[in-house]
Amino acid sequence: MRPLTCCLLDDEKGPRERMAVLLGKFENIKILGIDEKPEEAISNILCKKPDLVFIDVEMPRMSGFDVIREIRNNNFFPDFIFVTGYNQYAIKAIKEEAFDFLLKPVDIDELKETIDRYHLRLQEKISHGKVIATDLPYFTEREIEIIRLIVGCKSAKEISEILHISKNTVDTHRKNILEKAGLHKISELIVFARESGLDKLH
Repeated sequence: MRPLTCCLLDDEKGPRERMAVLLGKFENIKILGIDEKPEEAISNILCKKPDLVFIDVEMPRMSGFDVIREIRNNNFFPDFIFVTGYNQYAIKAIKEEAFDFLLKPVDIDELKETIDRYHLRLQEKISHGKVIATDLPYFTEREIEIIRLIVGCKSAKEISEILHISKNTVDTHRKNILEKAGLHKISELIVFARESGLDKLH
């Protein structure tokens, strides 16, 4: 199974760095971004499309719950794990359908248990009909190139410059790719590509 991807958001330097160190001990976890400002985190999460977001609750300007609502309002739905020093938020975290709730300072054994449970849930989803390689639609080499660049957060204009083709051609390819995959949005394509390993094809 591919590594889980995640982003971290915590306005406190110490806990943020500690969580990054702890997650770095897991071979099956890949950190895509570490942020201290909610606004920057929202932008990075929407661009990088992680599986998981480890998120603080109390932060300046925006709470963790505000960040979650903003991300979901942009039609992206990663799993969230709250990491906070305040136990009173546990019930609200459950109501927000967070995957888990960890108290600071995070214990590595508790973190491992959470990650193991998350992997188990993914395995159960796969066994109940998630995309497998043999079910993938056929994509041309050019389409695979474009998929990999889309997953890498490249815009249509950037892709056209990298591949030396017109933006209209890129837009046509993107439309065809979505139709082949039976998807409607680029955000869905990114998740689909990562789950099926298309972003690793050369």
